[in-house]
Amino acid sequence: MEVSNTFGPIDIAISGMRAQNKQMEAITSNAVNIHTTDNGRGEPYRRVEAIFKNDDDDISGVSLDKIAKDTSDFHKVLKPGHPDADENGYVMMPNVDLATEMINLKSATRAYQANVAILKRYQKMVETTLELLR
Repeated sequence: MEVSNTFGPIDIAISGMRAQNKQMEAITSNAVNIHTTDNGRGEPYRRVEAIFKNDDDDISGVSLDKIAKDTSDFHKVLKPGHPDADENGYVMMPNVDLATEMINLKSATRAYQANVAILKRYQKMVETTLELLR
């Protein structure tokens, strides 16, 4: 595998930051809609997840491939009197688990921070190189 000079560490780190930003947007959407029992189409909100792909076969960075819907089953909760309850009083709730979303958010945040650290390290390396050339 050959490392391309056209896609340097800055571009790779920025692509990682953009990708993790999309992941955090998906997580935020899931957390905000944790109690949405009707998405306008007669069913509860369905959890979404950001799916990434690498840009090339070489070392080049990452980009968003798609936002995929989680096809796992909805949760049934007994809530008699709820406007969306069935005849037995059960409401279909979104397939979102807040604990899972918080773990995913922590992971995405750490990945974002790692890319920021790469940018800072690269900046320091360039500054040191410029100091040596003076």
